[in-house]
Parts: sequence; structure tokens; C-alpha cells
Amino acid sequence: MRQHIPLRLHVPEPPGRPGHATDFSYLRLAPAGLVRKPPLDTSAIDTTDLAYTLVRVLDDDGIAKGPWAQPIDVQVLRKGLQSMMKTRIYDARMLIAQRQKKMSFYMQSLGEEAIGTAQIMALSKGDMCFPSYRQQNLLITQDVPLFDMMCQLFSNDRDHLKGRQLPVMYSVPDAGFFSISGNLATQFVQAVGWAMASAIKGDTKIASAWIGDGATAAADFQTALTFAHVYQAPVILNVINNQWAISSFQALAGGESTTFAARGVGSGIASLRVDGNDFLAVYAVSQWAVERARSNLGPTLIEWVTYRAGPHSTSDDPSKYRPADDWARFPLGDPIDRLKQHLIGIGAWSDDEHQQTQKQFEAEVVAAQKQAESHGTLATGQASSVATMFEDVYKDMPWHLRRQRQQAGV
Repeated sequence: MRQHIPLRLHVPEPPGRPGHATDFSYLRLAPAGLVRKPPLDTSAIDTTDLAYTLVRVLDDDGIAKGPWAQPIDVQVLRKGLQSMMKTRIYDARMLIAQRQKKMSFYMQSLGEEAIGTAQIMALSKGDMCFPSYRQQNLLITQDVPLFDMMCQLFSNDRDHLKGRQLPVMYSVPDAGFFSISGNLATQFVQAVGWAMASAIKGDTKIASAWIGDGATAAADFQTALTFAHVYQAPVILNVINNQWAISSFQALAGGESTTFAARGVGSGIASLRVDGNDFLAVYAVSQWAVERARSNLGPTLIEWVTYRAGPHSTSDDPSKYRPADDWARFPLGDPIDRLKQHLIGIGAWSDDEHQQTQKQFEAEVVAAQKQAESHGTLATGQASSVATMFEDVYKDMPWHLRRQRQQAGV
């Protein structure tokens, strides 16, 4: 009888751990300007090569290269840099506020600012974004008042959600920002359904969904891809591969021997893998995907390669599972520094203006924080949204239930 060796499973390991520098060769990088730009009506199978390489525009010297280096108005680039700067300052202040127990927890977008900032500038008013909990830049880029965002974090008496959402789970439909769900991957299915409804109504608005690499392991991810492909929904499906979920490396979600973009190709969706720290690449690819959706050419899946520079949330300590200097060594760099370098290179920015803008935004964020805190925080015990959060529910409650509530002395 033939003897067989014992079966075994493969458990992916990250290429770096605390005390051991990460080997980033697994990223499958490509030089800036090398990757082709396909026609809008390309088929899914014809994007196979694009799902395994990396679309890049800015080289290491901040020079735009290649077919994706389309002309972009300087004011768009300046606005993009300013929005990323403001997002980072906002994140830093709110992180401190959480440590001061003014809110229960917070989640930064440190290192990922270019992705949401550039794409929202490529979308149009009326389009709907279905974000995860690291896309505050979608709101900040549209100049949604920081005061309103902070009141949601503090759950105070000016929180328009009345304490019904956890901190950072904003809901601003007027800004095309659908309510964030704490359940992973639900926003992908919701976005596809919203896009299908827009098409059924004969509207011109499209949807954009955002998900992390870890959440691609959820069943809703594949369900969304199936419906988007079958019905050719006008939707952009963004997978932000920031290398880490809460404490598990992206390979545990399936990114070791293939790419997340390749899953889109396998599901019949045109897919690209893009440098998420390159503002020009993000803007160009987002415009391409927007035009495809708006032209009834179907969905696009985009894997944005970036790095979560901070902890997953304020409840996380990344020093326990990855090298402390990982972000400084990440080969795609800092999105703010790269766009700043490009703008200085074309004479549209300067170090002095950068410093002045930094101080201006710091003062703006501090002023908004003081105003928001005057209405209460978790630390002061002045937050009153929780006490009134169900008032409108009780108002419409059937009479017999209202009576039961009154009898119970509630």
C-alpha cells in the first residue's frame, strides 16, 4: 500500500515582526509611469495584468510619468494637499481627545489620506459613498464642518445622530456619505444595491464603496461582486489594502499568493491595483472608474496599496505585532510628502506656504474642538444625546406601548 505523508495546512506569516524589519518585496511594485491605461470599455479579462501590477504616476523625485499622468488643474492638486493636511491634523487632535477620555474610541486614517481625498474630488454631487470607518477625508474634503463631526464623536447635545452611532461612524447623506456600519463588508452590498436602484430609476448618480483588506474575507464581499458583475451596476468597489487588519496581516485575508484586485477579475469585473499613496494616480484611476460607471460600462474594482501608519483603533497596540518603524520604511512613502514634493517641483507650493497652512489648520481644528466640547463630552458628563436619542421613536409609538412605558415610569 502506498504511504502518504500527513496532510498539513499553510498558515501565512507576515514578513516582519517586532524586532525584525519587514521585507516589503511581497508588494509587487512597478516603476512609476510603466503601467498602461486601458480604454474605458475594456473587459474584465483584459485587465488581468493590471490586477497584478501597480499603477503609479509620481516617481521618487515627485515627477509625473506615464499614460496615467493626465493634466490636472493646479487648484485641484492644492485642494487635495490641503484636505490631506487638515485630515491628518484633525486625526491627531481627536486621538489626543480620546486619550483624555472625551470619547470612547477613535480611528485614524494616518497614511491613507490620499485615497478618499482624491476620489471624492473625482466624484460628483449626488453620488453616494458607502465608507468604512477610516474615510473621514471624504467629509473634510467637502468642507463638512469639523464642529459637526466632533459633536458626533463626543455624542453631545449637538450630535445630529443623537448618540445612536459609535464615534467615527458618521452619517452625512447630504455630502454623499452613507451611514457607516460597524459590521464588516455590509457597505459593499449596500453600495451595489444603491447603484442598481439608481440605474433602475434612470438616474445618473453612481455609488462608491470602501472596504479594508481584512473585510474581503467576509461573505458580503463576494456577494457584492456577484451582483455588481451580473447586473453591471454603476459602482466603484474600493479595497484599501493597508497591510493590516486589527492585528492580522493581509495575507490571512487572501493577499499572499494573489492580489485583492485579482478577485475582481475572477468575478468578471474590470480591476486595477494602484499606488494608494500617490494622489495623482488615485485621482486619475478614480476618474477613469467614474467615467466607466457613468457611461454604463459597468463596475470597477480598485485595490489601493497603502499602509496603516497608526493603530487600527485606540484600542489597538501595533507594536505588539509589527516593527515600530514599518511606516518609515514603507516603499510607497507618505502621501502628503509626495504630493507636496510634486507641487513644489512644478512651482505651485512652497515650504513656507506648507508651514503657514499647517498652522492655519491647527488653529481651525482647535477652535472647532473648543466649540464642540462646550456642548459636552464623555469626560465632562455633559453629553445629553443618549437621554433623548429615542424621543422621536417614542413619539410615533402605538398608544398601548406608550401606556406601558408610562406605567413603567420610563
